[in-house]
Amino acid sequence: MYNYTALVTLLTVIFYFITCARVAQARIKYGVAHPAISGNVDFERVFRVQMNVLEWLPIYLASLWMFAIYISDIAAAAIGAVWIIGRIFYMIGYTQSVPGRVPGFFIQAFATTVLLLGALGAIVWRIVHS
Repeated sequence: MYNYTALVTLLTVIFYFITCARVAQARIKYGVAHPAISGNVDFERVFRVQMNVLEWLPIYLASLWMFAIYISDIAAAAIGAVWIIGRIFYMIGYTQSVPGRVPGFFIQAFATTVLLLGALGAIVWRIVHS
């Protein structure tokens, strides 16, 4: 069973849901009607947070689960928690300013890289040694 990774996966989905809700709130706050995605820079930063999370989700989630399966459920969940924390920093920083996104971006990118390369290494190791 991969209980910890499953929990972190659901927390990730909840975080993504929160970013979607923030976009809906920002549309009202900044007067950006559907289907527009531009017109107010404050809205655009909130929108980009949601879209950037969406863009990274396939890479992160596939890597998270492969790492859990081939290396460790607990380690995958811990690194996944770091990803979520990085994304929270990204969301807070980017909402305030464009340069504010950088620390959180690098935290989540590092976590994703560890998951991706760790899973890839473990899979290749098993193939070579089987």
